Amino acid sequence: MTKSLYIAEKPSVAQQFADALKVRGRRGDGYIESEDTVITWCVGHLVTMSYPEAYDMKYKRWSIQTLPFLPKEFKYEVIGNVARQFETVKGLLNRPDVETIYICTDSGREGEYIYRLVAQMAGVKGKREKRVWIDSQTEDEILRGIREARDASAYDNLSASAYLRAKEDYLMGINFSRALTLKYGPSMSNYLGTKFTVLSVGRVMTCVLGMVVRREREIREFVKTPFYRVVGTFEGKGQDGKTVPIEGEWRAVEGSRYFGTPYLYKENGFKERAHAGELTEYLRKEPPLTAIVVSKEKKKETKNPPLLYNLAELQNDCSRMFKVSPDETLKVVQELYERKLVTYPRTDARVLSTAVAREIYKNIGGLKDYGPMSAFAEEILKSGSYKGIGKTRYVNDKQITDHYAIVPTGQGLGSLRGLPPLSEKIYQVICRRFLSIFYPAAIYQKYSVELERLKEHFFASFKVLSEPGYLKVADIKLSKKPEELPKGEKGALEGRLSGDGEEGEEADVQSPEVDRTVLLQMLAELKKNDILTLLELNIKEGETSPPKRYTSGSMILAMENAGQLIEDEELRAQIKGSGIGTSATRAEILKKLFHIRYLSLNHKTQVITPTLLGEMVYDVVEHSLKQLLNPDLTASWEKGLTYVAEGSITSEEYMEKLERFVAGRTVNVIRMNNQYDMRGYFDKAAAYYKKEQSRDKGIASGAGTKKSAAKRRTDYETGTDDN
Repeated sequence: MTKSLYIAEKPSVAQQFADALKVRGRRGDGYIESEDTVITWCVGHLVTMSYPEAYDMKYKRWSIQTLPFLPKEFKYEVIGNVARQFETVKGLLNRPDVETIYICTDSGREGEYIYRLVAQMAGVKGKREKRVWIDSQTEDEILRGIREARDASAYDNLSASAYLRAKEDYLMGINFSRALTLKYGPSMSNYLGTKFTVLSVGRVMTCVLGMVVRREREIREFVKTPFYRVVGTFEGKGQDGKTVPIEGEWRAVEGSRYFGTPYLYKENGFKERAHAGELTEYLRKEPPLTAIVVSKEKKKETKNPPLLYNLAELQNDCSRMFKVSPDETLKVVQELYERKLVTYPRTDARVLSTAVAREIYKNIGGLKDYGPMSAFAEEILKSGSYKGIGKTRYVNDKQITDHYAIVPTGQGLGSLRGLPPLSEKIYQVICRRFLSIFYPAAIYQKYSVELERLKEHFFASFKVLSEPGYLKVADIKLSKKPEELPKGEKGALEGRLSGDGEEGEEADVQSPEVDRTVLLQMLAELKKNDILTLLELNIKEGETSPPKRYTSGSMILAMENAGQLIEDEELRAQIKGSGIGTSATRAEILKKLFHIRYLSLNHKTQVITPTLLGEMVYDVVEHSLKQLLNPDLTASWEKGLTYVAEGSITSEEYMEKLERFVAGRTVNVIRMNNQYDMRGYFDKAAAYYKKEQSRDKGIASGAGTKKSAAKRRTDYETGTDDN
């Protein structure tokens, strides 16, 4: 009797398939078997690319004479600590009674690569191979994936792009890391006072390092510019004759005595305090101290629910809300996925597919059993708002490549009890974002008032939330009962001063103990030509702000949207939506940069800063392999991999370009003779790291002992810095 073999990426996933298929057979060493089915698993990667010395022992020693290293055929080997499971899988793949192999590794480029390497090393021949592609691990989705499994050959292009990605990282990692280490390592070690320094560079990680170092240097070089705003407090009459103070900010509009003068910092402030004082004196000296209402505008403002979460957006929000790293967020969401709670996490899409939208009521219905979301799910199902979701911006098949957005499945709720609090919080965040798309937009009433005194104009605006719409499910504060809200949050009223801050953004105005009802009534009744009393004038000092440092979350978004940093318009359009790295690798890249001490992470704030070693590596690369620091190169290679996956270009075309690039840049580095010129750059960076140097010389610089350096060399040799 012939059997079907199912091969998953992890033991836990294999068990999900066993449950869905109702396999109750015997459990062997590394597999489960019944009368007609065998289920086995990898343990992540079972096979990896061989070190250079596997080709020839001469490559074990780092030497300029052996560069560039460009093997004609790449060698692979079984990873030592999982060799036993590989032998189990190999035996099952080649068993005579196994007729069909169902490939159930993660549905993406890396999952495809994991299986293809195993099949390659196991020498699988003459078997029928079917690819199972699923978006969640619920029973229905697993059975659908098996039922609709396509021949593995349909994914050959995706497999080719996976192989090329690994070869690319391998060749760049080995050639560039060796060339830079041999050329610049001694001078860096001499500067740091350590035995030797190994430089690690890669297609993606070095670009990320460049983004952080450039931002840090922009902050250092930023010169703050002070400016002075004039704010007036005016008094109007509300209900029952009660007076209501409102604040307005002065602006130099046409007709002002300061309009077009060089004294201004933008239109709403002065460069010198003296001129702000001069204005306040002018406005105070002529009685009566009043101002006339020049205009009042009331308009409705709507705010639609945001798009659904992809991994980058979720990592950014979790970094901001819970102060956790992108790597930690991914681990949590991966566990939620494996427990059937959410759909596939490594996705770049923020929309649903048409097919999923047609049955989305199942996801919503399941959330009726989840306490915090129960009432919202009931309300959505009762109103039927989910029925038209397919015609909204939240459903778009063209914006989906491998997987749709991260949403709750509505299943697996029983396993929530065994999860830590952070996991439940992240699950709830995903649920809230998902359910919010079935609610209407939030509606605000916005009042804008313009006042005039002595031809000088003041502006104030107030925004009032009149209909919460989706905010009642998306906003955690609004979802609470009124008595649970902190004092001052009931009936949210936002007072605004237009033009506050350096960029002219609106800023909160905290009017002292203003009765909301009275204020709204006064604003509603206020008319053109009404007279308000000027109570006081204040000068508020501000200063321009430097760029903000990246946080772990904002860096993930910056990597996803790296195309915005590219000046070349044609290339920017070409790589739109590609970014640098992938949703599956970005968190790991950041983690690697922290591990090798090129970047530092403040765990409390999640703010990222470079280390001295990181800045030194940046300066070396800037003056030897500058292309690696730019998102142009990184994103264009990633786009090339996408073209291979789509079948637009062949593997041979891609490989020819890659080898030419690696060989050319490696030779350029070898021929350079600028290593001794780097000291000036090192000195400039080191001025900001005196405490670090004195506190932890050697370790903080990333040099360490012979043993740790050797281990680092091994890490760099694998070319896994970008994955």
